[in-house]
Amino acid sequence: MFSRSSRLRMAAADTFALVVYCFIAGLIIEVFLSGMTLQQSLSSRLVAVPVNIAIAWPFGLYRDAMLRLARHRCPGRFWVRNLADLTAYVSFQSPVYVLILLAVGADSHQIMTAVTSNAISSMILGVVYGYFLEYCRRLFHVAGYVQ
Repeated sequence: MFSRSSRLRMAAADTFALVVYCFIAGLIIEVFLSGMTLQQSLSSRLVAVPVNIAIAWPFGLYRDAMLRLARHRCPGRFWVRNLADLTAYVSFQSPVYVLILLAVGADSHQIMTAVTSNAISSMILGVVYGYFLEYCRRLFHVAGYVQ
């Protein structure tokens, strides 16, 4: 029905990946690291779902552009891809995350802790998300960024 290069198929894969990944990762960070209650975190995660739906495809395009730039600057270096994934994830997701936490009534201390924890944990999360996104794109039979 849709070709491997279909924009709709790419958007669906990117949306699925971001919604699932951010729900799980955000819940863990908010409850176990930031001290938010489970109710606050679930509220945050539910607010994040439509936000993630809205930003998933633009983020996927942004990430792909960052990876192409990194590949162009330092071809053949495995760590550069991981660094580009990390940079894309933190620079795109952190401002969105602050707005979500503000919307659910987190206080400034909780927001600072959650965003800082997220930025630090993104040293792992951003890279893992990149691999998860590529996995989801393969599940959806989409030709995404693959070296």
